[in-house]
Amino acid sequence: MAVMSSLRDKTHIILYTLLAAFLALIVFEWGMNFTGNTGKTNNQAGKVNGKAIPFSQYEEVYKSMTENFRRSNPGAEVTPETELGLQEQAWNAVVDQTLLDQQFEKFGISLQDREVIEALDSSNPPLVIRQNFVNPATGAIDRNKLDLARRDPRNKELWTQLEKVVRRELMVNKLIRALQTLVHVTDREVGDIVSRQFTLFSASFIPVPFSFAGADSNFPVKDDEIKKYFDEHKELLKQLPSRKADFVFFPLTPSSKDSLAVRTELETIRADFSRSVDDSDYVKVQSDRPTGINHAYTRADFSPAAGAALFTPSNLKPGTIVGPIADRGEYRLIKVKQVTAAAQPVARASHILLRFNPASRDDIQRVRELSVIIFKELQAGIPFDVLAKKYSADPVSAAIGGDIGWFSKERMVPEFAAAVFNARPGSVVGPVQTQFGLHIIKVTGFDTVSAVCSEIVRNIRPSTETVDSERRLATAFQINAKEKGFDKSAATQRLPVGKTGEFGRRMAIAPIGYSEKITAFAFKAGEGDVSDVLETERGFYVMRLTGKNDTGYRLLDQELKARITAELVREKKGAALEKQLATMAKGPGVTLEKIALAKPGLKVVAADSIRWRDGFIPGYGVDRTLVEAMSGLAPGKLSAPVKTSDGYALVQVARKILPAGLNIATEKSGVAPQLLRAKQEQFFAEYFSSLRKNSKIEDTRP
Repeated sequence: MAVMSSLRDKTHIILYTLLAAFLALIVFEWGMNFTGNTGKTNNQAGKVNGKAIPFSQYEEVYKSMTENFRRSNPGAEVTPETELGLQEQAWNAVVDQTLLDQQFEKFGISLQDREVIEALDSSNPPLVIRQNFVNPATGAIDRNKLDLARRDPRNKELWTQLEKVVRRELMVNKLIRALQTLVHVTDREVGDIVSRQFTLFSASFIPVPFSFAGADSNFPVKDDEIKKYFDEHKELLKQLPSRKADFVFFPLTPSSKDSLAVRTELETIRADFSRSVDDSDYVKVQSDRPTGINHAYTRADFSPAAGAALFTPSNLKPGTIVGPIADRGEYRLIKVKQVTAAAQPVARASHILLRFNPASRDDIQRVRELSVIIFKELQAGIPFDVLAKKYSADPVSAAIGGDIGWFSKERMVPEFAAAVFNARPGSVVGPVQTQFGLHIIKVTGFDTVSAVCSEIVRNIRPSTETVDSERRLATAFQINAKEKGFDKSAATQRLPVGKTGEFGRRMAIAPIGYSEKITAFAFKAGEGDVSDVLETERGFYVMRLTGKNDTGYRLLDQELKARITAELVREKKGAALEKQLATMAKGPGVTLEKIALAKPGLKVVAADSIRWRDGFIPGYGVDRTLVEAMSGLAPGKLSAPVKTSDGYALVQVARKILPAGLNIATEKSGVAPQLLRAKQEQFFAEYFSSLRKNSKIEDTRP
């Protein structure tokens, strides 16, 4: 019964398939009637290709998603922003499920009862069975437990629902197999992949960036060219009706009085918490985070100041009550239960981040030179924190001298973590390259202590007094904005005016987030209208609608015109470069060296061991576009102009070499299934993306 009791929490699981980027089977923990029939009703949430979606069906999925959110996030509040996000998830899930049903019908996919029984009895049963009836010791299905659960009369209703899940998965698998027959790989494709994957190129080339063609002003773009480009690419610019707005924001920031009130509340229960025998019950009643019971903490679980308050010899004793400690917008009252060695050490470090474009050799050279300058200044005695504030591209840590606090190895990207955890305290290491850029790192400490604690957490929230005060300020501004003008009122009161990006009816509003109230105003108002005071979890907004777009396409506004202009300038420069380089490469006896000598500013780059698999050119950088072009060139011949990531190039490949001892047949046998799977996943993603795009989806929810 234990297994079936666990399953009761997952009743009416829905199996959904084919995410936008890859094939996967996902078990959603929400309730839903698989038939889509939750009762007769004329109220519709919308239609998918003419098939009505009852509002009751959508509402049931939304309700179950909300319940699942609460189970997964105990103690978390379902804010209006969260609610709107869950509504969109529920709607998209119902739409996708309906589309999937229509695909079953299109491909004539059905299921017989014997197929369900055979699947349950097979050595590789459906996902929901594997998830709940696997013996963790052996990794195999626990047949005894499964059979007992199937025969238990108390599980009759639940097992009926479980069989629906199984049927769903089996039908999805049939659909996958039907689509898989449309995807094939040839021996030539596999051989080409293997050859490129392992071949190393030796080549010389002259890279010519777009800037070599001259200033942008030499390539004027006319309005009719912009309009033509827009019309030719219009289908890529489809969008739902959207709005834009200006806003003035009055944040609900807790005052020092609010903070003191929370601290005082915790101080009044400190003695009771110290005497409590059952921490579990006490924490659940008193804490905003009821899961904080007998939890092992390290310094990485606190801000530096809060960690320093707890991890002192006087406090790290069983039975000690520490706090209230202020920590990232909350107060924490902590009861130390046990002090042990941490499973893994934690570290504290500061860094200077230098961002660069790995495909630009100029950018690579720039950050290398800058890192040399920084190390020289460090050697000259300039403090690390001063240099971090001056040079670092990480604005958050730069403001505090590069300090990123305490962290475990798992919380950092591997390259950064390896550099820190292999260094000594006080040392400066780097530059270390990660996906974010180059890091110069100062390791400031390590710690290996863990404290098992129970804690009571209280979020520092604005009081009614603070809320009322901000509401009055927002109301006063709103009245003035309607009477005297939005911009004038903001300027008079020295209030910053923010601007939203384009947003639809049910989507996040940059930079505000989800807000049903703001969206409701925006889609009812006319351009120039000023809203009432709109209250959200974070504060009060007064909005002014600045733009409406109900055309179904992105508007050709100044921002889009600028982007199209930049693209057209790039195209014109590219055409000029290509023509210029083609002329240079003509004539008898022409070589790369002669071309470079004839044109100041050009130089020949020679490199060995150029890799197609990642586009890396030793001594130059990463340029996948250029290396892809190299892979198709015959050795010994000067190429026509080929594209690079930042312009064009003339290339001469010297040789292509496969590693000695490489077994092509073995490598092809390994690559073939990977290539097939990749093509299938791409096909599935494109198929269902196209299916959704070309379906008539009508959203009539209020």
